[in-house]
Amino acid sequence: MSYFQDDDKNNDFLKNDEIPKTPLQERLEREEQELQAKRYKKKGGGSKGGYFFSGLIGVIIGALLVWLLLPGLVNQMPGTTTSNSTANHNTTINQVATEVQTDVTAAVDKASAAVVGITNIQEVTSGGFWSPPSTTTQEAGSGSGVIYKVEGDKAFIVTNNHVIEGAKQLEVTMPDGTKEEAQLVGLDVWTDLAVISINSKNVKTVATFGNSDVLKQGETVIAIGNPLGLDFYGSVTTGVVSGKDRSVPVDLNGDGTEDWQQEVLQTDAAINPGNSGGALVNLAGELVGINSMKIAESSVEGLGFSIPVNSAIPIIEELEKNGKMERPTMGVSLADLTDVPAFYQQQTLKLPEEVTTGVVVTDVINNSPASKAGVQQYDVIVEMDGQKIETAIDLRKHLYNEKKIGDKLTLKVYRQGKLEELTLTLTNGNTL
Repeated sequence: MSYFQDDDKNNDFLKNDEIPKTPLQERLEREEQELQAKRYKKKGGGSKGGYFFSGLIGVIIGALLVWLLLPGLVNQMPGTTTSNSTANHNTTINQVATEVQTDVTAAVDKASAAVVGITNIQEVTSGGFWSPPSTTTQEAGSGSGVIYKVEGDKAFIVTNNHVIEGAKQLEVTMPDGTKEEAQLVGLDVWTDLAVISINSKNVKTVATFGNSDVLKQGETVIAIGNPLGLDFYGSVTTGVVSGKDRSVPVDLNGDGTEDWQQEVLQTDAAINPGNSGGALVNLAGELVGINSMKIAESSVEGLGFSIPVNSAIPIIEELEKNGKMERPTMGVSLADLTDVPAFYQQQTLKLPEEVTTGVVVTDVINNSPASKAGVQQYDVIVEMDGQKIETAIDLRKHLYNEKKIGDKLTLKVYRQGKLEELTLTLTNGNTL
């Protein structure tokens, strides 16, 4: 059996596997066949040496072909996969532990332990026509508060009046999750502030009062509280002082009429329901405001308000001392002249046409400072102590911010079209 025959069998094997040959392989094979033919003719075509030499060359060429085709064969064999020598099969994730400390985190560390949650629990009466009425207690809402003082076995907390309003029972949630029953110390509806107290045994930190008068517009502030309830206890949001000395009209009795203008700080730190009564602190961790309200409109973002701490401190001290704010009173009921139809302004009040603003006295309490000074129903107040009065809010701001119990107050009123001047002595509103 010749070596050429064996080489032909090898070529048949490659053909049967249908492995395509490259042009280089075909050219080498063709040249080798031609070379073999020439040698065969030269040696007389059939010597044993020629057969041996030709067979050796065939084996070498066959080995070269197998070497060239081997990668393709391996990749086409079932169950084989191509490995990437550069692949990294190490799946371990490396971590670093870097403790980041900033002015904000330092302020939160200092102040957050003084912020607590407050739950308002009220009595609810249920029952129908066929069943007798029954009274139960249930949670009516929640808010936030700030521990500002420890005295003996009591700790005092400042919050918003609307957080504790109507409560039958008050419950305070401490930073460590413990619950404390709270007692109402005092409240003031006009400034939306209230003070409550708890046992001081679990109190670790009290807030440090700052100075809201030195705040700068654009200064960073941090709101700490419990937005949307105690599930988000101790949430922190940051922002800046957007504005100082803002006045926001508020409706205190829910009748749709603005009764008062609250002096507030404006901030873009997120303040949501549940944040009320919480802390607004500066980067020193000092309390500069009591978060109070937020304009809840879909078109308004980043507009929150906080009662400046400098305005709150005198109220807090008065509530802690007396349980209520003692303010001077005139003893009258009021309505804005702009709310009176023009027909009644002319026919009933008989006002001159140039008088378009002022405050109408709708009722006078007997034995009040106003009644003693001769103030009458339907008098229109246009001036107090030389200051023009256009609305009931103007009147209350002058009365509550500028006057004290026992002070004298000079009024200018229109009565049946004539301007008159009256003087009265202010008394304690709680005595009427």
